[in-house]
Amino acid sequence: MRNDDVCQVYSVNSEAVAAARKNIGQEEVLEVLSRTYQALGETNRLKILLSLRAYELCVCDICEVLGMTAPAVSHHLRRLRDLGLVRSRRAGKLVYYSLDDQHISELLDIGLVHVRHRFNL
Repeated sequence: MRNDDVCQVYSVNSEAVAAARKNIGQEEVLEVLSRTYQALGETNRLKILLSLRAYELCVCDICEVLGMTAPAVSHHLRRLRDLGLVRSRRAGKLVYYSLDDQHISELLDIGLVHVRHRFNL
């Protein structure tokens, strides 16, 4: 470990520590949030979410957008649905997907703004 990565003396700010502990929140919420970010960390699932920002799409549409097979897309959609990131509706023989709510779109927007700003993209 480099010397500039750690404090040279051990000094605790009790007020700051208490506030930091309060910000961490409940363990069960953090576990779901962690799984959500893990889902977002997979490129194909991220592409699916980004493709659903403008329109609801059926599985066939998503396959065409991503150039993937229906079983592969369905696998990703199941994970996203289990985490409450997308919702589905059946229309006859087709199943359409959309973002579960506006928060998902906002989460994607914030991430994109950060990456574009941080890496000048």
